Amino acid sequence: MRLSPLHHAPLLTSLLMLGPVLAGLCGVLFPALGWLPVLGGESWSLDPFRALLATPGLWRSVALSLASGLLTTLFAMAMVIGLLGAWSGTRLFRWMVRLISPLLSIPHAAAALGFAFLFAPSGWLVRMLSPELTGWTRPPDWFFPHDPHGLAMIAGLTIKELPFLLLVSLAALPQTEPRRTQELARSLGYGPMMGWLHAVWPRLYRQIRLPIFAVIAYASSVVDVALILGPTNPPPLAVQLLRWMSDPDLSMRFLASAGAILQLLVTLLALAIWWAGEKIAGRLLSCLSQTGLRFQGDDWLRRLAAIAVSMAVGVMLVGLAGLALWSFAGFWRFPDALPQSLTLKTWRSQWSMLLQPLANACLIAGLATVIAIALTLATLQARTSLGRRTTGRLSMILLYLPLIIPQVAFLFGLQLILLAMGASYMLWAMVFGHLIFTLPYCMLSLSDPWHALDPRYGQMAASLGHRSGDIFWRVRLPLLLRPVLTAAAVGFAVSIGQYLPTLLIGGGRWETITTEAVALSAGGNRRLIGLYALMQMLLPFAGFLVAILLPALIYKRRRGMRPAGP
Repeated sequence: MRLSPLHHAPLLTSLLMLGPVLAGLCGVLFPALGWLPVLGGESWSLDPFRALLATPGLWRSVALSLASGLLTTLFAMAMVIGLLGAWSGTRLFRWMVRLISPLLSIPHAAAALGFAFLFAPSGWLVRMLSPELTGWTRPPDWFFPHDPHGLAMIAGLTIKELPFLLLVSLAALPQTEPRRTQELARSLGYGPMMGWLHAVWPRLYRQIRLPIFAVIAYASSVVDVALILGPTNPPPLAVQLLRWMSDPDLSMRFLASAGAILQLLVTLLALAIWWAGEKIAGRLLSCLSQTGLRFQGDDWLRRLAAIAVSMAVGVMLVGLAGLALWSFAGFWRFPDALPQSLTLKTWRSQWSMLLQPLANACLIAGLATVIAIALTLATLQARTSLGRRTTGRLSMILLYLPLIIPQVAFLFGLQLILLAMGASYMLWAMVFGHLIFTLPYCMLSLSDPWHALDPRYGQMAASLGHRSGDIFWRVRLPLLLRPVLTAAAVGFAVSIGQYLPTLLIGGGRWETITTEAVALSAGGNRRLIGLYALMQMLLPFAGFLVAILLPALIYKRRRGMRPAGP
């Protein structure tokens, strides 16, 4: 049987996720070994690695990156376990999920700026407490954020990764039959949390293992959040690599490439430590179940879980509110809790300068999202035509590959390849760089709703003589309009938040809201920072608003039609 061009879509999608990563890794491996003829490296050598190992403060940078990846994931996962195990199925849980879900669309840089504005020495928290409770009439002398131990960076990343892990867990939870298994555990005398931990968590963890690995990889190699909240001397390894790659001395590219390989090894080490921790935790949980302890009196632990999650969400919401307030603030001296006046002066003076980054961000994100959605729909339709009802394990690994491999480990190499091709700084190269990260999220967002759609709709249409193309356009796509638009909103939000691909592939020539917000974070103009961060938040929000309102408008006169969706 001759296959249609559509049936090649899964292969094309896999190549788009695997090819750039492998090409980028090769693009940093060769210079790391001394071979880059365009910069005079015409022989293989270990000199870049020798220079890297001789760099002052290198191992502290490595330790910061390693600790950030592991601790961020551990704390975020602990809060998810506490919320699901203690409050799943309750009114408080439903309220928390509705509150946390929209926070997933907030870009990491905006969340980090809100955190910094809240906890800085002259931040909103100190202002609200001073001078009545603290006696401070001047900002206190503390080094937070940018503390040398990276605590602010870890806390900010933990709060931002909590919504992601929670929503991933909620998507996988029905496959574990939580109500039945938890009731069985309760019938054996276990307390709510311990029963959930024994009966539900092991099966749930197997479903969310790859997303957890993605969080470890991201937190151990993040750049934008580290620039805003992390230590500065020495900085985390990824930030140090960016400095080397941006150095006017082009010979530093060899050192940066060796550092990119080291960053890959650091992330792999973090994943290996986590894997070992999985085995130890599994043994401990098994031993705990054999002791017969039921932990029925866990009310205090349930309250602690609720307090921890509520505080994390509250910090993020108050920080974001502080960003919005600063963008409209007039004169605001310390220690006043609120500005003396609100004004549009900052908006009026910056609006003309804001238009170009705004247009660039929307153009790149829009094109990357459209291509990602088209490839996702083509891939899913091809799999359906071939009779594949689920996403295989290999396909899932390929989906998560660009999310698990550190960006700095392959984007440096990809930048060098694009430069050699003369394609860097071009629009299509920018869109391609964003597509690498947008496509996996679109595929992950749309796969479950696609497979959950009742196949009898298509079978009924086929029995009436319609071809597969007609069934797709006239049956599947209308029924899946809501999840398709939701996946597009997710992809748009992911693209808007991309900092490192925009900076490296664009070479600083493509200004976007995110690159400008991160660059401004090094300055002291909080009104300007608040303005750009607020716009960075509003763009993803607009995408999700369209995803919610458009299906309601289209199906306004078709109330009997129930679009599939989460």
